[in-house]
Amino acid sequence: MSEWSREDLVAQALQARALAYAPYSNYRVGAALLGKSGRTYTGCNVENAVYPLTICAERTAVVKAVSEGERTFVALAVATDNGGSPCGACRQTLREFGEDIVVLIADASGAYRETTAAALLPDSFSAADLD
Repeated sequence: MSEWSREDLVAQALQARALAYAPYSNYRVGAALLGKSGRTYTGCNVENAVYPLTICAERTAVVKAVSEGERTFVALAVATDNGGSPCGACRQTLREFGEDIVVLIADASGAYRETTAAALLPDSFSAADLD
């Protein structure tokens, strides 16, 4: 993935962040997930007054992609105000689709750091553990 495409993925996550529904925490999150097909799926967090029913931006993007037939992912950009890292549920959801997924964690200015799903969730549980 070229430097330009990383920046484009971050820009799409920032755009998705603007659509977040976060009336309780005011912590808006956007995500952009790049599938192996070359298609990008975006998502934002959608809060609920019953907090456990809130869905994160990262999982929104994954669910959209999977529901449209995509199963292999190259990279995910996630954008928050302060460059916050994905939560544990999002890390496990990403891990379901591979340890080598590149994860770009961006702040509101678009500055980002790069990691992987494996680095975010070391010694993770996967389908192989069910054998």
